[in-house]
Amino acid sequence: MRRPESPLRSAPLPGSSSGKAATMNRLGKKANETLIEMALSADDDIAILTKFKPSQSEGEECNGPETISTAGSEIPSSSEIDKRHQSKDSIFFRDGVRRIDFVLSYVDDLNKEWEKKLERRKEFESNLQKAGLELETEDKKESEDGKIFFVKIHAPWEVLITYAEVLNIKVPIRENDIPPMVENPLDCVLFPLRLPEKVMHPEPDYFTAPFSKDKQELYLINDESTFFSPSMRNRIVNYILTRCPYGTEEGKKKFGIKRLLNNGTYTAAYPLHDCQYWKKASDPNCDSERYTLYMEWARFLRFYKEQPLVLIRKYYGEKIGIYFAWLGFYTEMLFLAAVVGLICFLYGLFTMDENMSSKEICDPTIGGEIIMCPLCDRDCEYWRLNTTCESSQYSHLFDNVATLFFAIFMGIWVTLFLEFWKRRQARLKYEWDLVDFEEEQQQLQLRPEYEAKCTQKKKNPVTQEMEPYLPLTSQAVRFCISGATVLFWVSLIIASMIAVIVYRLAVYAAFASLMENTQTLQPISGLLTPQLATSVTASCLNFVIIMILNFFYERIAIWITDMEIPRTHMEYENRLTMKMFLFQFVNYYSSCFYVAFFKGKFVGYPGAYTYMFNRWRNEECDPAGCLIELTTQLTIVMAGKQIWGNIQEAIVPWICNWWGRRKARNNPENLYSRWEQDHDLQTFGALGLFYEYLEMVIQFGFITLFVASFPLAPLLALMNNILEIRVDSWKLTTQYRRPVAAKAHSIGVWQEILNGMAILSVVTNAFIVAFTSDMIPRLVYYYAYSENEDSPMSGYINNSLSVFLISDFPERNEPKENPENFVICRYRDYRYPPDHERKYLHTMQFWHILAAKLAFIIIMEHVVFIVKFFVAWMIPDVPADVKAKIKREKYLTQKILHEYELEKLKERLCQGDKRATEKEFIATEGRMELSRAM
Repeated sequence: MRRPESPLRSAPLPGSSSGKAATMNRLGKKANETLIEMALSADDDIAILTKFKPSQSEGEECNGPETISTAGSEIPSSSEIDKRHQSKDSIFFRDGVRRIDFVLSYVDDLNKEWEKKLERRKEFESNLQKAGLELETEDKKESEDGKIFFVKIHAPWEVLITYAEVLNIKVPIRENDIPPMVENPLDCVLFPLRLPEKVMHPEPDYFTAPFSKDKQELYLINDESTFFSPSMRNRIVNYILTRCPYGTEEGKKKFGIKRLLNNGTYTAAYPLHDCQYWKKASDPNCDSERYTLYMEWARFLRFYKEQPLVLIRKYYGEKIGIYFAWLGFYTEMLFLAAVVGLICFLYGLFTMDENMSSKEICDPTIGGEIIMCPLCDRDCEYWRLNTTCESSQYSHLFDNVATLFFAIFMGIWVTLFLEFWKRRQARLKYEWDLVDFEEEQQQLQLRPEYEAKCTQKKKNPVTQEMEPYLPLTSQAVRFCISGATVLFWVSLIIASMIAVIVYRLAVYAAFASLMENTQTLQPISGLLTPQLATSVTASCLNFVIIMILNFFYERIAIWITDMEIPRTHMEYENRLTMKMFLFQFVNYYSSCFYVAFFKGKFVGYPGAYTYMFNRWRNEECDPAGCLIELTTQLTIVMAGKQIWGNIQEAIVPWICNWWGRRKARNNPENLYSRWEQDHDLQTFGALGLFYEYLEMVIQFGFITLFVASFPLAPLLALMNNILEIRVDSWKLTTQYRRPVAAKAHSIGVWQEILNGMAILSVVTNAFIVAFTSDMIPRLVYYYAYSENEDSPMSGYINNSLSVFLISDFPERNEPKENPENFVICRYRDYRYPPDHERKYLHTMQFWHILAAKLAFIIIMEHVVFIVKFFVAWMIPDVPADVKAKIKREKYLTQKILHEYELEKLKERLCQGDKRATEKEFIATEGRMELSRAM
């Protein structure tokens, strides 16, 4: 453990020699087996749990709230303690010594299931006591509203050391003697961004080893009450709570706090924050880490400061720590992409007046003389090209040569981001002592729901123990139902997207007629074209539909994942992640894919237009291209999602907490207990981080998949993420109950999703540049068809518009009026004129441009992929200095353990049994020599 989660000193003390410790030591390696057995047989549960409390009889049950029994001792009832003489803002039992590791709450309501809930609680709390936990109940009369009971849980030393071995928790054995990294010469420049050293590194480094009850003398145990940090303690207690039985119902064994929360037996289960976030705790034994996190991390005014990742990990656990490390690193890398994107945008801005295409469109003698064919049937009129002057100028901001450069740059940037994150992640694994932590360890820990619902058993090939399993036929049926449900919802998204497309087709004519006939809209008709008005309203409608579908699908995804009964927590998260991401991918990106790759591509030509459902004529792109519409769509959906997400994450929890605490504000602080304060906060939940990752990964898709159309997307993402870090930290520190600590050595399946999106982004950006922007047609005209050497792009607009004879209009398409008696009109395509023998067929220039587009896609993809793979090959996943430190630490740790074993063997040799011990001594010496040789 690089920076341990408890304040330690270097002098080791011998382990406890109490009767309970001896009993726990006799349990030895059977602890893990006991936990598995506990989950398998309700009849054996009591006997197994009793092993942890041999002094407690089988028939002992939890007492009522007036007299609280605590593992071999009895404390005064609440009526014997004057509440007003003792501050309730405490994290200790009434004796002021035993720390509160977990809190359960319930309402003793007199309804039909009152007796059943009471029996469940008595059985559950009795089994918790037999497992060695100590309980203390606060009567409802002592609560702020007079309705809620609070059961406080304390894990004594014997329970902690037993489960520390079961959970393979690593603890310090010696101070780290590896020299620190060489100081960065830029530290003096970055000093304003740094936090104080005591905040960034509150504790020294240690070499660590998995805890073993038989080797307590080996560890740096200064104080048993603080040796295991609060996050370790609540993790251990939560492990017991999720596996503790509470009886048999309907012939099935029932266990676990999650079931009791679902059926209303308990209303909440949570560990405590160590103090109020706005001031330090008055108790000197409290570290007030929550206050430090709020002051140094969770306030927005600290947005420019680095994150105290070590303290975050210590307080919340590695799983939350790795999320904030990833989010911070992602935000840092976005800075480079945002700067380059801003430069590309400024290039388009400064060269806007030099754009020959927009000049020709705005020129009254060129664009003003070009009559365009109607954009809808019957109701739309002929229009002059120069009416789109402003929109064509603004489209140049995003459709210019810098677009190609930025698309290639982002393909390389995303590779650098992923590769450098792997290196950062490897360093964190070493610093947070997660090098030997593998997900396979979690594979052995079955979900309580899996154990409860799977009645059949088979032998595990790894542990060689009988464990429950789900038959293949049942798995197949559940997967089929799950797959059909996901397919139905994806189809629903596609149907909603088609409905939005129909909306665009149906209202376009209305917008065109409205803008032509309404005098008040004439001043802005040049900027707000019918195409743009349709695109903006359709994008807003699409965003509303996205939010509605998200609301319902989140619940459906959780339901079908629960129905599949995943075996482990990791399988559960991975399955839910893939379902949610697939849905969100289609939901958020389908409209962007439509505008980028389908709109304006299957229009047909005047007289032979293509219709959707034989009723609505397909949309055409603006004469300046569809890229500006894609930019509009991307901006509305991306910005709207980020604004709505921040409202949901910050404002909604704050309002809920304010409403829940409105009565408590009138009470003195010493009557508003710490467990009541935390009870009134929101629940972060097991899927809290899942939604945070999902939000950021969807954002990552916006800035990579369609970044060629909007170079400012990384800048928007950067500004959002600077706010996101502080919003997430603020809500976690001030608005939510303290989450149960969990371990994780990586961002999990999200890494593979990001890799897949990085590869897909190269393809999508190549297609956007080729088919959505006008870059390739302009380049083909520049090099092959231009006839003006002095100004090669002159005549491009006229060249890109084909001619249609108005008399060839069928009745269905012909406008109702032609006041100026136009003979011909123009449309965007490359087709032969009406007087050509190949009338209205594609010209050779069309095929030249198509070939150039396909060639560009192939060349760009290969170039970017070659650079990506070369960069990935050049950058090792694990830094060289981290590899060396890992090897050094492993060697020294093995050496310390061998030396300890040798000392123990020498003691045994001196005490008796020489023959049996000499062989063990020689074998240990041999292992030590082999370790040195390695």
